[in-house]
Amino acid sequence: MPHRVYFLNGPNANLYGLDKHGTYGNESFASIEARCQRHAGELGLTLDFRQSNHEGVLVDWIQEARLNSDALVINAAGLSYSSVPILDALLAFGGPIIEAHMSNIWKRERFRHHSYVSRAATGVIAGLGALGYELALTAVAELLKP
Repeated sequence: MPHRVYFLNGPNANLYGLDKHGTYGNESFASIEARCQRHAGELGLTLDFRQSNHEGVLVDWIQEARLNSDALVINAAGLSYSSVPILDALLAFGGPIIEAHMSNIWKRERFRHHSYVSRAATGVIAGLGALGYELALTAVAELLKP
């Protein structure tokens, strides 16, 4: 049975590729999802790729993942820097957690330099755009090996 991975994306991730400043690159969210689905398949993973602009929905999905997935990749986006409820839900998850950010959060505004998500994460990948999303899936596949 292939390992199941939840890949959760937070507020405004659905707008990737539309940012006139290019902070998150030019690739659309749908294209990034397709890349991740293809890469997950190559790794033998089943991927549940989701996005919400709502904190409570993300908390619900993290709680759902406790019962339905082996690992979690999360880009909580702007909620990374403010959400204790997301942190608490992640701390209750038993498998590997990779925090992924499209941009290098440490080269951006000071408030982005502290992520609550990082406290629960097994590892963090940032600043590599959509490639970082693929690397997060590769990391999860390695962490799930017996």
